[in-house]
Amino acid sequence: MSPPRPGALYLVATPIGNLDDLSRRAEACLRSVDRVLAEDTRRARALLSHLAIGKKPVERFDAHAGTRAIRQALEALARGETLALVTDAGTPSVSDPGSALARAAAEAGFQVIPIPGPSAVLAAVAGAALGDGAFRFFGFLPREGTERAEALARVVQTPEVVVLFESPHRLGATLVELAALQPGRPAVVARELTKLHEEFVRGSLEQLATLERSWLGEIVLVLGPHQQPAREISDEELDRWIDEVLGRGASPRDAAQQVAARSGRPRREVYARVLTRCPRG
Repeated sequence: MSPPRPGALYLVATPIGNLDDLSRRAEACLRSVDRVLAEDTRRARALLSHLAIGKKPVERFDAHAGTRAIRQALEALARGETLALVTDAGTPSVSDPGSALARAAAEAGFQVIPIPGPSAVLAAVAGAALGDGAFRFFGFLPREGTERAEALARVVQTPEVVVLFESPHRLGATLVELAALQPGRPAVVARELTKLHEEFVRGSLEQLATLERSWLGEIVLVLGPHQQPAREISDEELDRWIDEVLGRGASPRDAAQQVAARSGRPRREVYARVLTRCPRG
């Protein structure tokens, strides 16, 4: 790697599990910058110690970093310092902290230089082997409410491969929700990528949702390509789907969002039918 450029912010991809995946360019960058900004300073220092550069200054820059932390980083860049931003694993600013800093640095005229490397998204897509073209990355889904229902609707309406991050504690519930919308869609749970217990669990969403097992470790969920059925959905079948979703405790708004996504019917039409089937208080 050439000498670091004064006043540059480097976005350094770090291993997602296997330390041997760190590139020589990333190692050289971490050795040469003035300071490292890290999502988790303990994990960053462990990586730097592994590289025998444990005395490198490390400062916290996580998801809670506010305008003050960004301003201080910009002031350091203005003094000509070189900074490296790292997250717990993978590439900074991709479903990880750092996008606000990278954007602010670029808008202020500083160089923002990515150092590519390990990627859980690309590793999962490649290992899942469900498609060979476009895919859509959603990151983590909202946990509840209308935002979650709308996100699930966008997932099932996406015909290309879909990639999701999910907590092992919430994966089971997410699989059940997706299976209710698209039971036959092929999917793969990619677990502990690049680590000792790496695993790819394959099946339809319905099959994965009914597995009797506990999920542990870092999870990436990959859904295969899927086209919504072209057949006409009868009113009777539509009402049955509405009753199923309402029976699981969904609000009328969320039920309409989910059933509209599954059936292809206009959301306004489905919402009107949902209201006629809600229990009267």
